[in-house]
Amino acid sequence: MKVDGHCHCGLITYEAEVDPERVEICHCTDCQTLSGSAFRTVVPVIEGRFAISSGQPRTYVKTAESGNRRAQLFCPDCGTPICSTDAGGGASVYLRVGTVRQRDALVPKKQYWFRSAQHWIADIAALPKVQTQ
Repeated sequence: MKVDGHCHCGLITYEAEVDPERVEICHCTDCQTLSGSAFRTVVPVIEGRFAISSGQPRTYVKTAESGNRRAQLFCPDCGTPICSTDAGGGASVYLRVGTVRQRDALVPKKQYWFRSAQHWIADIAALPKVQTQ
């Protein structure tokens, strides 16, 4: 599936190709901290199918519990996380689904690091819903 997206302020834009059957939710504490939320939703890019169309992201390299180093790309102006990739220059790119314009079509199929999931996550559907602020 071809997708495109951008950061909140529009400085960074990109195009990519992803497999919508591989959308994942990650509950690890790094993803909670880096997203500022209870989890992060990502989709891997098909190898060689990611291109930044405009802007130059900043990079922060984090070391995972496994010891793997992942480069976190984000907008230098608004701070929106765009994707992560191998810090050593590998081809693995994971897009942050919230930045994808077609995000409604990218439904999560699996959850990882569930041992770190917030205890209330299973009950979120029962919360009262308000359509706007």
